[in-house]
Amino acid sequence: MVYRLGLVPYSQAWQYQEQLALQIGSGERPPALLLLEHPPVYTFGRGGRAENLLWGQQELDRRGVSVLWVDRGGDVTYHGPGQLVGYPLLPLAPGGLNAPPPGEDHNGAGSRLPQADYVGYLRRLEQTLILALGRFGVAGVQIPGLTGVWVEPQGRPERQDCTPEPRRPAAKIAAIGVKVDARGVSRHGFALNVNMDMSYWQGIIGCGLKDHPVTSLAEICSPPPSMEAVMAGVIAAFGEVFGYQMVDRSGKM
Repeated sequence: MVYRLGLVPYSQAWQYQEQLALQIGSGERPPALLLLEHPPVYTFGRGGRAENLLWGQQELDRRGVSVLWVDRGGDVTYHGPGQLVGYPLLPLAPGGLNAPPPGEDHNGAGSRLPQADYVGYLRRLEQTLILALGRFGVAGVQIPGLTGVWVEPQGRPERQDCTPEPRRPAAKIAAIGVKVDARGVSRHGFALNVNMDMSYWQGIIGCGLKDHPVTSLAEICSPPPSMEAVMAGVIAAFGEVFGYQMVDRSGKM
């Protein structure tokens, strides 16, 4: 099931995940994908370092941005309007994420992804976003050793003195951080920068990575795709990568 929830405070969405994960883990509900946006918030994961928050409380208050420590993996990231946040709540069996056995599909309420490889799950989330970005002519890439989706820098201008210009690093367009609970149900997920106020990234060292800039679809595409178009692309890509039949509930919980 896909739920498009609009703008939802982070804490409220966290509660939604808790409730749904219990029901999915017990087989009462089918797997779910929550798609939404958040008001401005910095979230620190289990690997977060407080020094990666660069703004003091006065600037945070002026900007209207809150700070939360949460139970996903990873360091600090930013969520705000214009960013598509996706929370897949999927039953992952302990141990690995492989194709289902013959005769079993992903569409039943109690279906599980057997022997779940959690690192493989992260890679599939990256593949989903790369496939979705490709629908808009954006070439997203994976970087070995780093989690998330990246875009290579565009062509560099010629220098008149013919001095080689240092290669610019890839820019991050989507962050990923997840948790898998004791029942094997995934929580948290991905955040894809669509058309947002990028100045908020100046307040943190995103994901603890000093040497990689952050970008958005609006900085790459002119005109940028609408949020609705991006959601549609992500839903289609998610179904293709994970093998789900995507049923859109559009806000109904």
